[in-house]
Order: sequence, then C-alpha cells, then structure tokens
Amino acid sequence: MTIDETGLRARLGRLTLEEKVHLLTGDGFWTLRPVPKIGLSRIVMSDGPSGVRGTRWDERDTSLLFPSPTALAATWDPALAERIGRLNGAQARDKGVHVQLAPTINLHRTPFGGRHFENYSEDPLLTARIGAGFVRGVQSAGVAATVKHFVGNDSETARMSYDARIGDEALDDLYLRPFEETVKAGAWAVMAAYNKVNGASMTENGPLLTDVLKRRWGFDGVVVSDWTAIRSTVRSANAGMDLEMPGLPISPWRGRLVDAVRGGEVAEELIDDKVLRVLRLAARVGALEGFPKPPPVTTPADARAQLRDAAARAAVLLRNENGALPLDGLRRLALIGPNAVQFSVQGGGSAHVNPEHVVSPVEGLRRALGDGTELTVHAGVHPHERLAPLPIALAADPETGEPGVRLDFLDADGALLGSEHRLAAHFVLLGGPPKGTAQIVVRAQVTPAEDGVHTFAVVGAGEYELRMGGTYTAVTPARDRGDPAEAMMRPPEHRVEVELPAGLSVPVELRHTYAPGRFVTVFGLGYREPHPPEDDDLAAAVAAARDADAAVVIVGTNDDVESEGFDRTSLALPGRQDELVSAVAAANPRTVVVVNAGAPVLMPWRDEVAAVLWAWLPGQEGGDAIADVLTGAAEPGGRLPTTFPASEEGVLSPIPSGDGALHYSEGTEIGYRHYASGQVAYPFGHGLGYTTWEYGPLAVSDGVAEVTVRNTGGRPGRETVRLYAVPDGRPRLAGFAVAEAAPGEAVTVRIRLDEHLRTAAGFPKITATRTDIG
Repeated sequence: MTIDETGLRARLGRLTLEEKVHLLTGDGFWTLRPVPKIGLSRIVMSDGPSGVRGTRWDERDTSLLFPSPTALAATWDPALAERIGRLNGAQARDKGVHVQLAPTINLHRTPFGGRHFENYSEDPLLTARIGAGFVRGVQSAGVAATVKHFVGNDSETARMSYDARIGDEALDDLYLRPFEETVKAGAWAVMAAYNKVNGASMTENGPLLTDVLKRRWGFDGVVVSDWTAIRSTVRSANAGMDLEMPGLPISPWRGRLVDAVRGGEVAEELIDDKVLRVLRLAARVGALEGFPKPPPVTTPADARAQLRDAAARAAVLLRNENGALPLDGLRRLALIGPNAVQFSVQGGGSAHVNPEHVVSPVEGLRRALGDGTELTVHAGVHPHERLAPLPIALAADPETGEPGVRLDFLDADGALLGSEHRLAAHFVLLGGPPKGTAQIVVRAQVTPAEDGVHTFAVVGAGEYELRMGGTYTAVTPARDRGDPAEAMMRPPEHRVEVELPAGLSVPVELRHTYAPGRFVTVFGLGYREPHPPEDDDLAAAVAAARDADAAVVIVGTNDDVESEGFDRTSLALPGRQDELVSAVAAANPRTVVVVNAGAPVLMPWRDEVAAVLWAWLPGQEGGDAIADVLTGAAEPGGRLPTTFPASEEGVLSPIPSGDGALHYSEGTEIGYRHYASGQVAYPFGHGLGYTTWEYGPLAVSDGVAEVTVRNTGGRPGRETVRLYAVPDGRPRLAGFAVAEAAPGEAVTVRIRLDEHLRTAAGFPKITATRTDIG
C-alpha cells in the first residue's frame, strides 16, 4: 500500500508537542488515543497468535480458535499460512480490531520453553516463510500484523529481565532471520521484547531497534513495546521505540517524555518520526481520514471447515506399524486417556481466546464412526494439577435461574455498582473492575450431579471468602506472582472438600476483597466431581481396551504445563500417562496413541504401540480433525517443524545463570544441528502418510530447484519436499514445498532456495530427501 507521506506530514504539523507525545502511549489497555482534529480514529489492538480475542477476555465475546502456531508450521505450507492469516484478519475486522499482535516468531531453542506452542519452529527458514505468509494474509484484510518478540525471547523464566547473550553469527543467522523476512514481507508493526540482548534491554537496544530494524532492513512501521516493557524515558525513546503500551497503571513516557524533549535529552525530530510511523499505521488500517479504507472483509461461512482442514493437515503420523491406521471395520473402540475427556485445544497466556464451541475427540469419533461402532470412554488417569472451572451445567444464576453465575461489583459501602450474568466460573478482568469496586462477588446455585465428596477451589490472589449453604467458609490470603502472565495462568488455588447429595441445590458465594491498582484481576471457582481412586480408573480403562477391537489413547499436556509466564521443568507427560499407555498397549495390540500437546514430550512407550499420531493443540475443530485422520477421511499431512528428543539429556536449558544471563553458548547449533543421532526420538521433518512416493532427479538453476514426485500408492496424498545443503559439515534447510497428487499422478514442484546460502561461488550442493535427518 502506497501512503501519501505529504498528507501524513501535514497532519503532524497540526499537533503540539504534548499531543504528539501523548499519541505515543496507550490510551487504554488495548487502544491508542484518537485525535479528531487530524482525522485520527481510535486504533484498537488485540492479542492474536491463536486467534483474535478482541479487547475483552470474556466468554461472551467468542472468537475462532485456530490450531496452535507450531501446528501451522507443521503443515510446511506458506500458502496455507497466508489463508489462515487472512481468516485471522477477517476476524479482526469483524471485531473492530486494527492491529493483531501476531505472529510470534521466536525460535524453538529448547523444548522446555513455555511458549514453544506459540512459536513456529526450531529452523529460521521454516519460521520465516510460515511467518511471512501469515503476515501477508493478515494484512491483505487491512489489519496490521505485529511480529514478536524482537528478539531473543526464547524462554519464559525471568523473561522480564534475563540477558540473552547471543553471538553475532547466531543472532544474524538464526534469531534475527525470521524478523528480517517478515519485515521485508511488509509487516506493519514489530513488538519489542521484555528481555535484554547482550547487555541492553530490548526496549533500549538502539543497535538492534534502530541500526538493524529501521536502517538496515528499512522498516517503516511501528515498534510497539510488549505490555509494560518500557521502563525508562530517555533511553527507550532514543533507542528506537515508537509506542509504549499499555500506559497503565503508570507511564514512563507521557509527561516525562515531554520534559525530556524540552530538556534537550530527546530530539523533537525523533518524536516526529515516531508520530509519522503511528499515522502511517493508521492510514494503512483505515483509521485516518483522507486515506483509502481497506476493502470490506468479513469472516467467511466456511471458517470452521478451514480450521478443521488446517488441523488435519498439521497432524503428524509418527509411527504406523502394519497399517494400524487408518481405522476401519471396528465393532467396538475404546477411547481412553485424560485428554480424551479434558481436551487441550490451546496453550495458556495472552494467546488464549474463547471459542464458541470446541469439538472434542469423543464428538468427532462418534460422528466419524457412526452407529455401527460402540465407543467406550475412560480417562484412565488424572494428571491435571489444577481444578477445572466449575461447569456451568451444574450452576444457575440465583437472580434469573438461567444456567450460569451472577457476578456483582460492590463499593466500600456494599452498594451495587454493576451486575452481570456470566456463563463462566473463571474471570480475567483486563484493566480491572468498574471504578470504585471494593468487593467482587460470584453467586450461583450449584446442583451436584452425583453423591459424594465434591471439591471446590478458590482461585486467585488476595483475600477471599467461600460460602456454601451458609455452612462452609474459607478465607484465602495469597500473594500475586511476579510475572503477570504467570499470575494469570497459575493463580493460587485453595481447595475445600464438601460432601453433597446429588440433585440438591446449594447456594455458593465467592467474595473477593479487591485491591485497587492491578491492571489484570484473575479469580474464579474451581471444581472436581466425586471420582474413584486413580488405580480403579486405570484398571477400568485397561479392561475396556482388552474388550475392544482397537484402543485410541489420547494423552498430552495442558495449560498447567504449556503456557506463557513459565517454562517447563520436565519433558515427561504429566502424571501417570506413560503407565496408562503401556498398560493399554499390553492389553490390546492395536493401540493407537494420539498425543495432544504443543511441544515435544518423551514417549518411552513409542515402540510398544501400533501407531502414534501427533495432534498438537489443534484448536476448536480439533476433535473432528483427529477423527478425520484416524479414520482416513484426511491424510496426516504434517511433518515435524522441531526435533523430538529421546530424553532430556543434552537438551538446552531455558534457565538463566545466577548473574541473570542466558548464555546461548551453543551458537548456531540448535535443533537438528544440535542433537546427536542417538539423542533423537523423531527428527525434524519426520512424518508418515497413507500413501507412498517416488522422487525424480533434482535440477537447480538460478536459485530455484525443481523436482518431480509421483504418488505410487493407492490413495490421494500430500508430500512435503525438503531440500538441504551442507555448507559447513552440518545439514541446513535450503527450501521446501508441498505436493499433492492423486494415485499414480506426478507433480513437479519449484522451490525457491534460501538466499542466505548463496556465496560468490553460488549455492552449495543441494539434496532433496525423504530420509529423516538428525
């Protein structure tokens, strides 16, 4: 999009210094200040790696929930990433959002990283091309994509302060590479990270923000801070930051920045450049009068079908012995596992969205198998550390009798400031409750479905009282955690056990004493129904497997494990899931394991089972997508975008040293360049299908490779053609493309090679391979 720079400067000239500076700080948690006299509307931002949540974290404001970004990268398909990006952009337009805070393009330096699921890959080229496709798609809808977190934000432990010590070669060849490619693809915004790189905070890192991003790469968009990441006035302004978010609860810019300009510490010309960038962004997204608005775009009617297709294309078939998959001819199928009944569709943190509905594996398989197959369902084990929110099916609003709860906001005198009917029992108030709130009260009539000991949990930091039937009271003092994201995803939990009969309605009230000054308030009611001992559940699951024609065991992680705000401490599946898989496999030789996780886990049982399907965190349509792949309605089209280690030995640590530094001493040797072959369970690029392929000769000319592949099997298939170079004795991805072909059909793919491999002598030797590396 070509912008009339003269028109932007004319508007700049009508602003006072105070107006210019105040335009550079958020005017709310998600918004920028409108300036009517120059035709500038309010600009609205939203989180967005897994979908566009909008400005409220609220079950009443639903959004499409996409497969996790790592799943998107597993498709190895930039064209699909572009389509998914455009669908995100359409959602943003529907919600009045101008700036989507996505994609996240840090690298999978280590599988211990808490936000592994939110990033694409361990490889910079795959990350760059998927990220660039996503950016193009979002911005084709007239919405700004924001590539983040610039740069070195590859871990969550002490992320607000750690110093990533990265050598020049690794920084240039690996960590900056996806940002360079997405900026050159036209990204309109870049988010600066919390952490330091080589001694300088990223919001004060002039060599990277100004010298590399703005000057070397020619970035003409806005550099926005991660929320509260700007902690200085002069240093951050002079380093190249353009926009401070959210400006709550206090701002180091606003008046302080005005004073710094007047005191000669920050040049007004630098302020002008920042304002021009904000105005340029506004013009691009249709928020500045006098500039063309983007054409209308709305979420298409087939959006859910697109998400289902993307999740199936992302699924990676890791193992398939003796044609165990696809499933057919089943009279009875045992569906087993904790993630079969408590499905993980997204990771935790700011990427969270509230979908209108989630298709569970139970729903998906019942639809796919039909009435001719008996489906039994058993959790088997219970690995979740935290209680799930109180199910709305058990709760009624005491004011209306409708399913749900009543949320009241009271002032210091107990007067009602506001009251809401809610369809959730977990609440995130971004920006806090209504002004003047002293107490927040959750009320519900809870009707247990079964007799026994019911467990309730008070969830949240601060002072609480829990009353049930006027008899049971719990007061919970607990402190906030240091990282806002960890406080949001892992708030303190205090449990109370109560014996209740089935069918008897009990009034439940949770009363929270609100402490002003927080810009995020998280609280709620957790619940667990009466349940037998775990040993009994496991035995029942094994018995069901023994009596079935086949067993599908769905194991995995959850947002107790994979989330923004903290790193993982183990790669093992939580709880007794490994024991469950081995026991079921011993009971039924046709055991298929579906792993529902966003990041690698150890699979000590992988040679004991007939098949392993990696389903990622597949988004709202995941249950149908898994059923499609298991039954053969869809090809398992994914290939691993990251290496799956066989053990924790040799895996890089995300933990900074005692001096606060995180040493990237491995240099460029991460991922498939890091592991020895004996350390790998499933290598980068691995993935099986339901058909077979034959490769023709490879031809390379002027930076483009051509190869013909033929589907030699009996069904349509999808193949990812990967090219590698070995410029320094270690393999390096040189290019890739996806081929789809009918049985017997040959397809020729043209693959653009990685220009970073080109030297004065040309490209190194390129190899096309279906053989796994690592």
